[in-house]
Amino acid sequence: MKTIILGPCVMESFSLLDEVGDFVNAIQSKYPEFNFVFKSSFDKANRTSHDSFRGPGLEKGMMWMSDLKLKYGLKVTSDIHDAHQASPAGQVLDIIQIPAFLCRQTDLLKSACDTGKHVNVKKGQFLSGKDMKNVAHKLEGYGAESFGLMERGNIFGYNNLIVDFTNILEMKKFCNQVIMDCTHSVQKPGGLGEKSGGNREYVPYMANAAKVFDVDGYFFEIHPDPDNALSDGPNMVKLENVEEIVKSLL
Repeated sequence: MKTIILGPCVMESFSLLDEVGDFVNAIQSKYPEFNFVFKSSFDKANRTSHDSFRGPGLEKGMMWMSDLKLKYGLKVTSDIHDAHQASPAGQVLDIIQIPAFLCRQTDLLKSACDTGKHVNVKKGQFLSGKDMKNVAHKLEGYGAESFGLMERGNIFGYNNLIVDFTNILEMKKFCNQVIMDCTHSVQKPGGLGEKSGGNREYVPYMANAAKVFDVDGYFFEIHPDPDNALSDGPNMVKLENVEEIVKSLL
């Protein structure tokens, strides 16, 4: 069964999580062919500007995620940035996610493995698919019971990302679950000066191209009003457009 990870980029408020959580709950009931996971970040620690919204923080974020799990029975994931965050996050999250820029941070990977939870690691924008074999070896060495790797494009400067879909095939040689990050791969890093831009209209094409390469799952950041979102609005998918993409992946 293929996995679909859905949710708003950052935890703007519990009301936003509740609205999107209700949506994800409904769509997972309608499409049992997929394993759905709700995702949102409690802290966007690598924003372009120090003035940008980062999120509610670890304690409040995990409280909100716990409430969401209880209300809707959803599986949930979020990303950690420091090793000390792993243990408290692991008490709530079903999956620990490691950001792309931090994918080679050994202490962070070890702390995620120590939770006993499934670990998803985004491929660094500066690495090839083959390079992620070393990350996989670290996870195995630290006793990860299960883990996945995520493709999200490569950056060569100039506010753009390039996606080499053969990275999916390369990572599948040493990882049982490779996920396509369909929304961050259409991002324009720093493209709007003090924040990143993006092209959300390309997201369905990224997803279906990854499908051809037999990817094991998909990651979409979604929002009821992306144009007014507090982070990554230009590359997030509107809720009203999500089901059409999901149907195309059957």
